[in-house]
Amino acid sequence: MGICQAAQVLAQRFERQLLGSERGTDVAAVAGRLLAVQAQDLRSARLAVRARTEDIAVAEIDRAIGEERSVVVCWLNRGTLQLVRSDDYWWLHALTTPPLFTANARRLAQTGVSPAQAEHGVALVERVLGDEGPMARDDLRDRLDEARIPTAGQALIHLLMLACLRGIAVRGPFVGGRHAYVLARDWLPRPSAFDRDRALGELARRYLAGHAPADDRDLAKWAGLPLRDARAGLARAGRPAVLVREPAPRPCLLDQWDPVLVGWRSREALLGDFAERNDPAAHYRPFAYVDGRAVATWRLKGGVVELSEPFARLSSAARAALDHDAAAVERFLAAP
Repeated sequence: MGICQAAQVLAQRFERQLLGSERGTDVAAVAGRLLAVQAQDLRSARLAVRARTEDIAVAEIDRAIGEERSVVVCWLNRGTLQLVRSDDYWWLHALTTPPLFTANARRLAQTGVSPAQAEHGVALVERVLGDEGPMARDDLRDRLDEARIPTAGQALIHLLMLACLRGIAVRGPFVGGRHAYVLARDWLPRPSAFDRDRALGELARRYLAGHAPADDRDLAKWAGLPLRDARAGLARAGRPAVLVREPAPRPCLLDQWDPVLVGWRSREALLGDFAERNDPAAHYRPFAYVDGRAVATWRLKGGVVELSEPFARLSSAARAALDHDAAAVERFLAAP
C-alpha cells in the first residue's frame, strides 16, 4: 500500500469512527456506529465515547449504562468486555459467545475451579442476583467464598464471565461507585428469535459502517469468529455506504484500548512512526493522533495530561490542536 493510499484509508476509517467531521450525539449513537467499544477498562471506553461526541460528561456515559439502559457492558466478541447498544446485545451474544466457552473452561481449570464448582458458582451467582438484586464483584466474591468456591487470582473473573456467556448476568447499575452485575433477564428486553445467517449479515453491515475500508480477515479478528463466518456475513451485507464528504481526521488523544487500536488486524499504517511498532505488546498505549496516525504517547499525571516527545513531525497548528484536546481530556476526567 502506497503512502497516499494508506493516508486515504486511515482518513476514511477515522471518519467512519466518528473521529473526522462527524460526531455522535450520545453514548448509544457511538455504540451504534462502532457496534462494540472495548470496555474491559471503563476509563478507555469512556474516553472513546468522549472523543466521538461533543462535550459529553462522564456522568452522562455512566447514566446511559447504569440507569437509562440504552447501552450495556458484557463479555462478547473476542472474549472481551464490550460496550454495546442494549438493542444489539442479545443477537451479538448469541453470535459471538459460543466460541468462548472452551477457553473459559480451560482458564477455570487453570485457576483451580472444577466443572462442578463452576456449575455451583454460576447457580449461586444467579440465585444471589435474583434474590438481592444488583451486586458488585467483591460482594459476589464474598458469597462465593462462603460457599467454598475458588475465587483467587483470575478464578472469580472467569466464573462471572461464564455466568455472562450463559446469558444469565450482565453489568448493570453502579452501586456505591462500583459497576455491579445484574440478571440479564431483569435488566434487558427479552431477546427476539435468533437467525444466525441474518445476524452474520447484520454483524458485517454494522462493522463496515464503523470500520470500512476493511476486509474479511479484519472482521473475523475483530468479532472473534471463523473466517468463513466473516465471509458469509460480508456476502449478505453488501457494500458500505459511500462517504458523502472528504474525511478529515481530527487531531485527538485516544486511550490504550480505543477502537482504532483493536478494529482491524493490522496497525501498521496507524503506528508506522512509532519506534516500537514491531512489538504488538507495546501497541496498546494512549496515543495522540494527527491525520489518523499516532504521533506521540500521553499519560495522565496528577490530573494533567503529559504528552511525550512527538515521534513524528508536527506543525504548530497540529500541536495546538493536541494541546486543546488534552485540556478537554483533563476536564472530562476531572468532572465528578
